[in-house]
Amino acid sequence: MTSIPIIPFEAAEKLLDWIDLTDALAHGHTLPKAEIGDTFLYRTPDTLLSRAAWIDGMGMAVKSATVFPGNAAQGKPNVNGGVSLYSDTDGTLEALVDFHLVTKWKTAGDSLLAARRLARPDAKRILLVGAGTVAQSLHAAYSAAFPEARFTVWSRTRTSAEALQIALPDVAIADDLETAVRDAEIIGSATMATEPLIKGAWLQAGQHLDLIGAYRPDMREVDDEALQRARLFVDSFETTIGHIGEIKTPLETGAITRDHIIADYYNLAAFQRSSSDEITICKNGGGAHLDLMTSRYILDRWRAAG
Repeated sequence: MTSIPIIPFEAAEKLLDWIDLTDALAHGHTLPKAEIGDTFLYRTPDTLLSRAAWIDGMGMAVKSATVFPGNAAQGKPNVNGGVSLYSDTDGTLEALVDFHLVTKWKTAGDSLLAARRLARPDAKRILLVGAGTVAQSLHAAYSAAFPEARFTVWSRTRTSAEALQIALPDVAIADDLETAVRDAEIIGSATMATEPLIKGAWLQAGQHLDLIGAYRPDMREVDDEALQRARLFVDSFETTIGHIGEIKTPLETGAITRDHIIADYYNLAAFQRSSSDEITICKNGGGAHLDLMTSRYILDRWRAAG
């Protein structure tokens, strides 16, 4: 009987490439549209979340996450889990992939695909809004496509920005968000904000914004004016429009209309900049289909490495 590979974080990450991943994500969106479904189970204060996706021609994945807030007091991670990847031809289990590996590469790769298509290719000034683990992933991803870029980070807490700078010494720290936004050419925002941090009045011609942080209906990182001034894209209509405050709220208030959202990744032909001075925004909603595409890419690289 053939053993099922268990793909760990460190050994697998050495095999991965950000540009190759975004190409794999683009290819995944040329296949039939994914079926996706989420389930939640609760035992206060703990949660089990399972996100499933099936893409005809690629297979199936179930990404399960356990959220145990009490773990921090014991020196353990609050979030754990794994990804089960299944064959499209016979439904057999093909691999178990590290949860954190899939999440890291899916999240930053999702935004990098947008930046490769929407940001000006000569962009050299990148601002990271938020200094958490996603900021480190974005730094790595953006560096692959914009190797001459200089990075700045802004965080609501100076200590978190300084901690990021220790990990990434080439990153400068910004004290004023407005000044940093006005100076940037690419902005990657990954915060837990429930009220907009980035104002549309600050945006400059030619900028591109990747919005990553908001994932609930009560969360937003930019205001209405930012959305109104920009050409707006999303990674997936299904995982953003009715679910995330960044898009859901301004649609409900009439600040923007559905026609204002130009395309998602299932229409890659429309997913491009039309002029050098326009402002572009892409809202990253994630989704189980992207976990499946990322997991399949990881397994392909794992197999290729023997």
